[in-house]
Amino acid sequence: MSDVNKVWHLANRPTGFPSASDFDLRESPIPAPGQGQVVVRNDVMSVDPAMRGRMNDVKSYVAPFQLGEPLDGGAVGTVVASEHPNVKVGDSVLHGLGWRSYALLDGAHVRVVDTAAAPSSAYLGVLGMPGLTAYAGLLDVARMRPEETVFVSGAAGAVGTLVGQIARLRGARLVIGSAGSAEKVRYLTEELGFDAAFNYRDGDIRAQLKRLAPDGIDVYFDNVGGEQLEEALFRMNLHGRIAVCGAISQYNTPDAKGIRNLSLLISKRLTMQGFLVLDHWSRREAFVEEVTAWLREDKLKVAETFVDGIDNAVAAFLGMLKGDNLGKMVVRLS
Repeated sequence: MSDVNKVWHLANRPTGFPSASDFDLRESPIPAPGQGQVVVRNDVMSVDPAMRGRMNDVKSYVAPFQLGEPLDGGAVGTVVASEHPNVKVGDSVLHGLGWRSYALLDGAHVRVVDTAAAPSSAYLGVLGMPGLTAYAGLLDVARMRPEETVFVSGAAGAVGTLVGQIARLRGARLVIGSAGSAEKVRYLTEELGFDAAFNYRDGDIRAQLKRLAPDGIDVYFDNVGGEQLEEALFRMNLHGRIAVCGAISQYNTPDAKGIRNLSLLISKRLTMQGFLVLDHWSRREAFVEEVTAWLREDKLKVAETFVDGIDNAVAAFLGMLKGDNLGKMVVRLS
């Protein structure tokens, strides 16, 4: 065991796109567990778009990160010391104190996971928060039905790669994705089974959607917001449904423009609903059962991008915000 714990702190509140100077890596002794506590050596940690919002000092569904204090986020690690009767040394556990080499946790706040059945990173992605977000957002919020046309923006990201595949497995007639490079477009269609995809950087998003979905869109799973949401509204069919999962195009743009065609919600009788995965934990058992079966039968592919080392966690986070990742961005610490 190393004799030092490296922990990332928020040094400044970013204005616009974050920079490396907004973060500070500090060293401290590895903590010792008290009664009911465990110490976990983090093996993998997650960086997610939602973390950007927590760097702003605004009221939201999760408390903002505090200046000078450690960051946190999903992580899976190995228990190296335990004073909790139900958690043993050597157990692999999922918890919420990433962004550090070692985490001191209440043993009741960790979940033992089976890394023989699935790799550690799966519990941060396909079998974790992004997976449940894709599953519940598409099937419960957007209420996708067989033989419908589904459009997914940000389709090459952690959630988007899964939404498109789940739509296909659940019988969608046509699955279309948008991404930010020709390589990602190729990956969506040739590797993940999307029926079509386009590079939103090529311009004229509405024309591309019209070409790929000539009969319109029934379900739009929105990870991006901004221009893609506006153009998708023009192509939505009567009584279409929009699940608003994210708006990453606007997270780093304080003066982002509003959507100018929301009146189409009225004339097309559309449903547009924002959602949080926190509201859908009751679906976790059904989600894990169905997704595990798809993985076992090799019907669902997992896209992951790895960055190695706790020292590179901020670089991984910034890269994820720029779209450098394909699928889930994961930092390997061990």
